[in-house]
Amino acid sequence: MTDTAAPASPAPAASLDVNGPDFAALVAARLCHDFISPASAIVSGLDLLEDPSAQDMRDDAMSLISSSARKLADLLQFTRVAFGASASAESFDSRELERLAQQGVFAHVRPNLTWDIAPQPLNKAASRALLNIAQIAASALPAGGAATLRAVVADGRTAITADAVGPRARLRPEVLAGLKGEPLGEGLGGPWVQAAYLFSVVRAAGGQIGVEVAEERVSIAAWTPALD
Repeated sequence: MTDTAAPASPAPAASLDVNGPDFAALVAARLCHDFISPASAIVSGLDLLEDPSAQDMRDDAMSLISSSARKLADLLQFTRVAFGASASAESFDSRELERLAQQGVFAHVRPNLTWDIAPQPLNKAASRALLNIAQIAASALPAGGAATLRAVVADGRTAITADAVGPRARLRPEVLAGLKGEPLGEGLGGPWVQAAYLFSVVRAAGGQIGVEVAEERVSIAAWTPALD
């Protein structure tokens, strides 16, 4: 069965206030959820190092601290561009975006990433959209598979597509709602807020976004103006 959404129309202001405190709180909660696992693992490793009865696990503790610190650093770098202003940067090299998507997302999940994007600069809106689409595509493949990301700049637009193919490929209902610019109903706020944020980034830039869900495939497409 296929669930297809055409490029979404603007949401009523009352249904999606991305400048409101509740939305900001949900974004903060989502990011804390991503960071808490590696941060807690670092603390667990430090506790092992300080435990006199666990000195035989010192090497394991150091390995846990090292891998968790790297994961946390990768997530922070990814988040800085995907959700943040990233200082004064107005454009990003697509090769840097590939590194962020690979290290910040796909190095820590089951599916693989195929990056079919030529080296080129992408503006801030397109870069944010691309990274968030990449993370949503990865989350659509809980049992593994492959996510193919493409971006083409032509005719004054940056067209972005993600095809996530694998067993049990799916999107949560709250993610679909967020991608359509709809308010959160029942479900988890974390998945919804990223999708709603992606919708707001694309719409604020003057673009559109759509999603199609079929058997063992999730496809997300968006376009934004190529110039800021």
